[in-house]
Amino acid sequence: METVSEDPTLERHFKGHKDTVLSVDFNPNLKQLASGGADSCVMIWHFKQQMRAYRFIGHKDIVTSVNFSPSGHIVASASRDRTVRLWIPNMKSESTTFRAHTATVRSVDFSNDGQFLVTASDDKSVKVWATHRQKFLFSLVQHCNWVKSARFSCDGRLIVSGGDDRTVRIWDTNSKQCVHTFPEQGGNINCVAFHPSGTCVAAAAQDSTVKVWDVRIKKLLQHYQAHSSGVNSLSFHPSGNYLLTGSSDSTLKVLDLLEGRPFYTLHGHQGSVCGVAFSRNGDYFASCGADEQVMVWKTNFHHIYSNSVAKSQQQTNLVSEPPPHIQDISPRIPKKLGRPTEVDARIKLKDMAVSDPEITDIGPAIFTNDSGTGTVRVNPEDEDPVTTQLEEKTSIPPQLNQTLQHIVSQLDLLTQTMSILEQRLTSAEDRLQELGRQFLAMSCDVATSNGKGIEGLASGKDG
Repeated sequence: METVSEDPTLERHFKGHKDTVLSVDFNPNLKQLASGGADSCVMIWHFKQQMRAYRFIGHKDIVTSVNFSPSGHIVASASRDRTVRLWIPNMKSESTTFRAHTATVRSVDFSNDGQFLVTASDDKSVKVWATHRQKFLFSLVQHCNWVKSARFSCDGRLIVSGGDDRTVRIWDTNSKQCVHTFPEQGGNINCVAFHPSGTCVAAAAQDSTVKVWDVRIKKLLQHYQAHSSGVNSLSFHPSGNYLLTGSSDSTLKVLDLLEGRPFYTLHGHQGSVCGVAFSRNGDYFASCGADEQVMVWKTNFHHIYSNSVAKSQQQTNLVSEPPPHIQDISPRIPKKLGRPTEVDARIKLKDMAVSDPEITDIGPAIFTNDSGTGTVRVNPEDEDPVTTQLEEKTSIPPQLNQTLQHIVSQLDLLTQTMSILEQRLTSAEDRLQELGRQFLAMSCDVATSNGKGIEGLASGKDG
């Protein structure tokens, strides 16, 4: 009888990016994987060996974040070119672009119902959008530095954000107000995420720490210092019992939230690990990094707890009970409970064939206008029947396309106007500061001259 490994195993690794890969996400149907990187491209990888990969070329600068919609029919990408693009992940590659911010867009995330998008930017704001109309809804503005990450809660009622002002903020989407701020952390916040239960949030920081807070009692639950360098990304397992992290120390860590300790250390990447993500069912997770590679791992370990519980229940004939969750744990700082298990995939990588599929470049030539909408003709045998059906369902009527183009152009004009106003405001602030300094200098001169006059009078009296 074949023994099943309980340790994570490396299943696939893809090469096709030409620079650091910064973000990765699974299609909920588990047939595709999206990645974005410093080569300004969005890659769509297929798990079928014979399927070619798609390289979507449209962004004019680094792609910082990618995220599949819950239906898997759309993938969103954020970029340093200040835009967000919505792609249909097939050969036809219809896409829409909207000018989301006045500075680099650091992250993009769909709500669980797919109706909304939240974006975070270096313009110090978090913005919420209606997905299907690409309509701006509202801004959340209280951060005083770059916002690196923003995520919806599972029910969409809350948003968590974090950034270079070293704070983690919780926002209410109904009142559009910040309902709580977790105080200044030791390092800049690189990534935030909600626990699947919606009761906790986690933050990965540049000071190599990972922290988990309870949003109900507003207390720190767990504090990990498992990495030796900045933590760039994190992802909760769907069960809520594990947290996956990726760091500039070139390792991935699996944290056991029930025991409050590092569970696994995974080696495979040569250089910083920039992005990590669990699949929606938790059976797989992916990682990407500075070595231009995307790796897909099989989880395996998430069956350990359920199997041990099942065995004990069979032996004692107890009624089945649901497994514990992190929200059942009282606030505490976890103790060091031994070293985590080391899994070194670098050995396997030497003997493992790189998944280097044929890549179809879908670039600027396909776009007919600034909105980024266009098509590319391919041979029928090259098309995936599943995506072909999707194209028929999601093709944009010409009249709607013209309306979208008009909306995009108006939004672009508004964005440019806001940018000019911001520049003027900054110039006015600088001028006021300069006037303040001049006034202060004049006040000091007057005070000094008055002091000398008084001293002269005093000396005259003494004489």
